[in-house]
Amino acid sequence: MSAKAISEQTGKEFLYKYICTTAAVQNRFRYATVTAETDWDHITQEHPWLLTERLVVKPDQLIKRRGKLGLVGINLDLQGVQEWLKSRLMRETTVGKAKGVLKNFLIEPFVPHTQEEEFYVCIYATREGDHVLFHHEGGVEVGDVDAKAQRLMVAVDEKLSEDQVTEQLLTHVPDDKKEVLASFIVGLFNLYEDLYFTYLEINPLVITQDGVYVLDMAAKIDATADYICKAKWGDVDFPPPFGREAYPEEAYIADLDAKSGASLKLTLLNPHGRIWTMVAGGGASVVYSDTICDLGGVDELANYGEYSGAPSEQQTYDYAKTILSLMTREKHPQGKVLIIGGSIANFTNVAATFKGIVRAIKDYQGPLKEHEVTIFVRRGGPNYQEGLRVMGEVGKTTGIPIHVFGTETHMTAIVGMALGHRPIPNQPPMDAHTANFLLNASNNSAKVLSHRLMQSHNAVNLLYF
Repeated sequence: MSAKAISEQTGKEFLYKYICTTAAVQNRFRYATVTAETDWDHITQEHPWLLTERLVVKPDQLIKRRGKLGLVGINLDLQGVQEWLKSRLMRETTVGKAKGVLKNFLIEPFVPHTQEEEFYVCIYATREGDHVLFHHEGGVEVGDVDAKAQRLMVAVDEKLSEDQVTEQLLTHVPDDKKEVLASFIVGLFNLYEDLYFTYLEINPLVITQDGVYVLDMAAKIDATADYICKAKWGDVDFPPPFGREAYPEEAYIADLDAKSGASLKLTLLNPHGRIWTMVAGGGASVVYSDTICDLGGVDELANYGEYSGAPSEQQTYDYAKTILSLMTREKHPQGKVLIIGGSIANFTNVAATFKGIVRAIKDYQGPLKEHEVTIFVRRGGPNYQEGLRVMGEVGKTTGIPIHVFGTETHMTAIVGMALGHRPIPNQPPMDAHTANFLLNASNNSAKVLSHRLMQSHNAVNLLYF
């Protein structure tokens, strides 16, 4: 599962299009998006209700608790909305520890209501099943819903019924609202399942005599379900978290990934950081990132990503040159490190993928030396000896410090070396490689094979710092 956050506008569009419920859902598709490029004449022609109704305006950039942060303009006319936006649109704002520019805003009709008409509902996925949380008091001051909400769990392959909702969640709700709420929550749960949501929160959910109003919404979907939900999702935009800009290089790698049977992923965390990674394998990418953070490198970790699924030499070259381009745009007083890591590949031709990386290193040898980049390599798998040999040779011919290790070295040991927590061996042993003895096992006795297996096992258990 790859749970990715979607914008409030996207989440509401899914809800308005596909929810099935007897509850009267109001204000369907009545929202307008505002950016710095918005033409107000055009937007009012497209949404004439902006000229006649009271309005609410708020940023739509994955920001939580917007009301408490003063980022919601309430009960304004269009002129009031424009005045409210003047001091916020394209302005830098701090939310918690994150600093970012407010670029995207959502305008919706204002819904007059009382506090008693506000409710809270949330559905989220766990390994055991999907949890449904409900609280009869919603809104800005909802507080710790985990502690006080009513909840039930729907196991995998089970369905949610209105009777369950009424009996287990709506015990504190007035009788005249139970039927509407039960129908809406069941419809919401079915939508959540059908469109592969992993998280769906509405706060507040307003119930008036006119029907149901979804005021504020936060949601995540399972991005790996794209091939199942493409017809309903369309082209989903996954906005970056607030405080982290979307970079064209990320879009470039995403486009390469979409056109390839391999997996190519890149997320920029801190373009000014000194620790960069180029990791083979999704699981390995998590292990390396966790190790960097464990060893105190969290503030200097520049990127997260992975290449896997047997990418071609050209695809690996395109991926590598993108990372090398990014890391050589500005200098760091301590120099920089590039960790080219991975576990023991099952079927990826290590030599072929390393040839792509080597081509990129040769192309960027000037900037790499100028920015004092040191490279640490650890890899195993098919043809890995040739890949390591080529990688070592390019270090000698270019003068770039490249430290190369195979399966004799613990997978994350190079992180400790790169961050200065353990010494760098001058000459790593080459006779205990797992792949080496597997290739030559036919010429050895069972005793030698057993001995080398023991050597390999002991090597893998070395500490990484």
